Parts: sequence; C-alpha cells; structure tokens
Amino acid sequence: MTHYTIIPEELYWQNEAEQQQYQEIEMSGILMQVRMDTGNTATIVRLLRCSLDDYLNPSFAPGQQIMFFPMLLK
Repeated sequence: MTHYTIIPEELYWQNEAEQQQYQEIEMSGILMQVRMDTGNTATIVRLLRCSLDDYLNPSFAPGQQIMFFPMLLK
C-alpha cells in the first residue's frame, strides 16, 4: 500500500502502538473478530468463518455488541 502525504513520517506513525486490539472468538459456531470492551462485552468487527446465511443475521452484523463468558476447555 502506498500512502502519499505531506505529514512527517514520525507524526503519521505515532499512533501505531495505540491501535485497537482485536481478538478472534467463536460463538454459536461462528468465528468472528471482535474489539474488546469493558466487562464481558465486545463489539463485532467482522465475521471470519460462517455460513452465508449468518451474514444476513442482524445479530452478527458488524458494530453489534455481544456479551460472552470465557470458558476454559480441557
């Protein structure tokens, strides 16, 4: 990707370390990328692995907030 700008390189890249951290979780058989919020909530960023019908489900639309409870698997 090429980005042309008059902004100094140091100023352009200064927020690189502050970028939001995304995680991948699987919920209801759907692998999705989420942005973690406070508590046990997350905001859906995008769907990574799901059936085509899941893209039409408004519950899994990007921007929707979900609640989840982490579990340890044996």
